[in-house]
Amino acid sequence: MEIKLANTRGFCAGVDRAIEIVKKVIEIHGAPVYVKHEVVHNKTVVEELKKLGAIFVEDIEAIPEGEVVVYSAHGISKAVEIESEQRDLDVFDATCPLVSKVHAEVITYAKMGFDCLLIGHKNHPEVEGTMGQFDLSYGGSITLIEDIADARKLKFDNSANMAFVTQTTLSVDDTKEIKDFLLSKFPHIKGPKKDDICYATQNRQDAIKQLSLESDLVLVIGSENSSNSNRLKELAERSGVEAYLIDTIDDLCLDCLEGKSKIGLTSGASAPEHLVTEVIEKLTAVHGFKLVGVKDRTDEGISFRLPKGLR
Repeated sequence: MEIKLANTRGFCAGVDRAIEIVKKVIEIHGAPVYVKHEVVHNKTVVEELKKLGAIFVEDIEAIPEGEVVVYSAHGISKAVEIESEQRDLDVFDATCPLVSKVHAEVITYAKMGFDCLLIGHKNHPEVEGTMGQFDLSYGGSITLIEDIADARKLKFDNSANMAFVTQTTLSVDDTKEIKDFLLSKFPHIKGPKKDDICYATQNRQDAIKQLSLESDLVLVIGSENSSNSNRLKELAERSGVEAYLIDTIDDLCLDCLEGKSKIGLTSGASAPEHLVTEVIEKLTAVHGFKLVGVKDRTDEGISFRLPKGLR
């Protein structure tokens, strides 16, 4: 019985940067340090940062005036920026640079008076932040598109004044279907020069597709509120393989191991590597599985600098 790892897995550059920002701010300013929303969507990471002195809040008004706040990797709206200024908060921005790229796109489209379409998931903090960066005062609009059905309902007269952007952690395949439809329905619609879906999302989805072909069970380590982790589980299932999303080894359903001889194991972009190690140790020591193939993570060659003042 074998375990095979996806060699592209775990922390991406944006997550690494966001966690390091919180740790550095605590080191410099001392605890407590407030963080707007979970800095990344992983329960283990959040609990580890809480022990260091991070306090996670959903509303800026919950932070005492003049305190230090870190914005999460998912980005925030213009309204949150304004409220932080009004409360005289000392802000450190951990927004992933690839999310900031999408923000810059919608800000530009807003100033052009365009009708902008955002392909993404309702209520996800990245989507809320991106939509909240669009300034409606220039006469344009921003509309959320969650699926192809939403795209088919769209009614705009002038595609020359339209543009689309995407959430960075979507399914590459699903997004392509929607983008292809938009381009056929609105032939002059503008899109990003470079795909908004981030490199880490694409790489992990490519890896899970291959891993699924070699497995009869796939385990994805990640939290339920992690968009990219959920997409990995969905892709494995679409390949016809039984798949489970687990936060830690404690969430592993032992019944699902019955009759399985080849387990594929991966982790979402916000899941720490030690969780992967813990799953491997239990599967090998307790359940008789053997780790085969490449064990090390692929170096994706991407890193992001910390903000000024933390370097």
